[in-house]
Amino acid sequence: MEELLAKMGLESGASLVSAILLFLICWGLIKILTAVTDRLFAKARRLDATLSKFLRKAIHVLLWVLAGILIANALGVNTASLVALLSVVGLALSLSIQNVTANLFSGVTLLATKPFIAGDFVEVAGRTGRIKAVGLFYTELDTADNVAVSIPNGDVTASAINNYSREPLRRVDQYFSASYDDDTETVRAAILEAAAEDEKILQEPAPFVRLSAYEASSVKYVCRVWCRNADYWEVLFGMNERVRESFRRHGVQMSYEHVNVHLVEK
Repeated sequence: MEELLAKMGLESGASLVSAILLFLICWGLIKILTAVTDRLFAKARRLDATLSKFLRKAIHVLLWVLAGILIANALGVNTASLVALLSVVGLALSLSIQNVTANLFSGVTLLATKPFIAGDFVEVAGRTGRIKAVGLFYTELDTADNVAVSIPNGDVTASAINNYSREPLRRVDQYFSASYDDDTETVRAAILEAAAEDEKILQEPAPFVRLSAYEASSVKYVCRVWCRNADYWEVLFGMNERVRESFRRHGVQMSYEHVNVHLVEK
């Protein structure tokens, strides 16, 4: 019996020494791999800083989990049972926080694909505003009336995203109504004249004005002009003001909804 215990003690001591050596090796490898990944992420300039920090932390934790399993195996622990237990715990945890997990992975997707960045003016998940920050769980934006809105990233990735700031040029589409009594070419000339008065409106692509539709009380004309993205709102409101004055100079009547009543004498 003493010989058997001595033998078991020797084996236990050998396992402990192996585990310690394995721990030191894993510690050194993790230090090296962490330094390498840090350098790679530092060189990836297009990678968002928040995403880079999250990925570095996730890799660090994963490496230590793998090291822990190897060390436990060296100590004689049944790692198959440990892995099964970790899988069950992970599944239960993921089910209990599935909404949080969905927002997390959506945040990683947004930070990696970059459909927008801080400062962009966007329409997303039924909200319109300027992006303030993109986090791992929420996207923050400020609306035009200065309301701070936090949208879960899962809702952001599940919806269409309109980014109004990405392209350098924008097209301004407007509709103007004139009387049926006004000549078509006169109305077109008046609108084009208003467009030519604004230096912010580009001449290439050229301004476009055509008759759009016949309505109950007026004729509708569509006007499409191009401008730099930053000048969009000034061009939009400026055209509204200049077209009114141009119509007045050309004698064009700005029609409105009305009903003509004809009295018939019998």
